Amino acid sequence: MKARNTYEQSLMRKSGVIAAKALKKAVEAIKVGVAELEIDEIARKEIIKLGGDLSYKTVPGYKYATCITVNEQVVHGIPTNRKFESGDLVSVDLAVVYKGWHTDCAWSILVSEQGIGDWGQLKKTKFLKIGEAALWDGIEQAVDGNRVGDISSAIQEKIEGSGYSVVRSLVGHGVGRSLHEDPEIPGFGKAGSGLSLKSGMGLAIEVIYTVGSPDVILDSDGWTFSSSDKSWGGLFEMTVIVGRKEVEVLTDWRKA
Repeated sequence: MKARNTYEQSLMRKSGVIAAKALKKAVEAIKVGVAELEIDEIARKEIIKLGGDLSYKTVPGYKYATCITVNEQVVHGIPTNRKFESGDLVSVDLAVVYKGWHTDCAWSILVSEQGIGDWGQLKKTKFLKIGEAALWDGIEQAVDGNRVGDISSAIQEKIEGSGYSVVRSLVGHGVGRSLHEDPEIPGFGKAGSGLSLKSGMGLAIEVIYTVGSPDVILDSDGWTFSSSDKSWGGLFEMTVIVGRKEVEVLTDWRKA
């Protein structure tokens, strides 16, 4: 992967702003009784309104703005009329293309009605907090002179050190002119190994993990991957630009 020049980075930043705002709208709309397709439509409208387009349309055979997964589903879920219930773990994954430049992001949340605080909910909350922490740990490593393995190792240490499993068969990736580019960025690996990172590279760093088995199976719809043992799955992803001393996060929906 080549480092992006100043102009290309500016287009990726704009793409990232659109993605972050769309993800924010989508995440904040997830409530008990809301359907997955409603969330997808909210994200689609926001992306188009802000001048972007649906990056997932570049994936042959896929027509939605988002992938939405629930509970044991891990990634690539097709939005359906399924309505969210209290206690569901929901992940929204979306990508934007703006003037030919792509950004990719995802977030997982717990659907709960106010006042619920049983043990099962607390365990799910912890599961999500660890996934988010692993994402930021990995992102911090995306600086000039580090290697892909530094990102991977940081994610693995947080996830597996907390008793969860990193999914081995699904990985983060480079991003920019295309939605998926080299290098692959696994959520596991050895620090100091892999491709050397250079300032200006665009990366989609992903934490893809489960409570139980790291193995996933492809559902009958031909898209959705679920945990092989039906344990909870989680997904956190941000697009970043590798920095000389500090990484730049392009898709942080919390700041959108």
